[in-house]
Amino acid sequence: MNFEIPPGLTDLLQEFTVTVLREKPADLVEFAAQYFTKLNDSNTSKTAGRRGVKFSEPSDQDEPMQTDSDEEFVPPELPKNRFNRRKSVCAERYDPEADDDEAEEKVVFPKSDDQRRRLQAAVKNILIFRALDQEQMQEVLDAMFEKKTEPGEHIIEQGDDGDNFYVVDQGVYDIHVNNKNVGAYDNQGSFGELALMYNTPRAATIISSSQGVLWALDRSSFRRIVLKNAARKRKMYEKLIDGVPMLSSLTQFERMNLADALISRTYNAGDQIIRQGDEGDGCYFVESGVVRIAMKNQEDPTKEVEIARCEKGQYFGELALVTHKPRAASAYAAAPNTKCAFIDVAAFERLLGPCMDVMKRNISNYEDQLVKLFGKSIDLSDARS
Repeated sequence: MNFEIPPGLTDLLQEFTVTVLREKPADLVEFAAQYFTKLNDSNTSKTAGRRGVKFSEPSDQDEPMQTDSDEEFVPPELPKNRFNRRKSVCAERYDPEADDDEAEEKVVFPKSDDQRRRLQAAVKNILIFRALDQEQMQEVLDAMFEKKTEPGEHIIEQGDDGDNFYVVDQGVYDIHVNNKNVGAYDNQGSFGELALMYNTPRAATIISSSQGVLWALDRSSFRRIVLKNAARKRKMYEKLIDGVPMLSSLTQFERMNLADALISRTYNAGDQIIRQGDEGDGCYFVESGVVRIAMKNQEDPTKEVEIARCEKGQYFGELALVTHKPRAASAYAAAPNTKCAFIDVAAFERLLGPCMDVMKRNISNYEDQLVKLFGKSIDLSDARS
């Protein structure tokens, strides 16, 4: 898989990011839809918000940000970059499959017990680390280094190449776009990932407004651990999704979106993953290990009967996406360090629309699966009732 930047993507992301920082939308997804719709209709919208950022009040002197008004937007051309940025030297293509883990020595910065405790607390809610397993997360913690900051210190400069990703431990850090203060990180949050992920110049200037502490991860380690892992996980999850009959009709784009939304969960032998009778909240794909499926004995409800075992590449709990009815069976980890990728119903529907719409695309193929489990076909038009 090659990460090659299409022409105009850098400018498009820069324009959108700056607009988000300025406009502070309550719903970023809805705003993005409106923004790009208006852009496509030759009306560049001004709006936006940024996750985890405390925004300052708008100033009377602040002028609305505009694109070049004397040029008409004609798809698929993109608006010219109003910042007249220099071309970034880090805009080379990054191919995670060609990246050799062994060719690059792993970075380790020794830390005291207090530093490691503070670092773990700072990174626990960082979204881009969510897909990392315990070993990879440990590698991230080892590679991050502490940076103490002073008031007025410029952490990153708008237009510069990306060198580090930063996580806030302590302090307040102002966000400046075109020399205007548009918000702040107040003792929490992270910044700098966009330039590293998309090979774009920095979208804003970050200035420390107090003494503080940041944790930084260098560009090389960020790519090797975070980006390469994301590409590897996506490829593996797409393969898992391909094996689910009810999802066989998904487009390649939908598979990618669904793969990115999967969350890896690890269980010890004997752990209960789902309980018979509980609300069906999502579907599981076995990454490694073994999962035992059991149902209550109808004659003696205090006992269970094993009905199946799921191994790597298999799945269970998918009826939650179809019927929205209570779990028909329980599932237990039957091997140490059993890993399952989980997708909840809400995320599934948010990405792909109502489950029934997806089911109807491939209902004839999936009907056999329902008959095996229920002894009869189920009218999916009434499944949500």
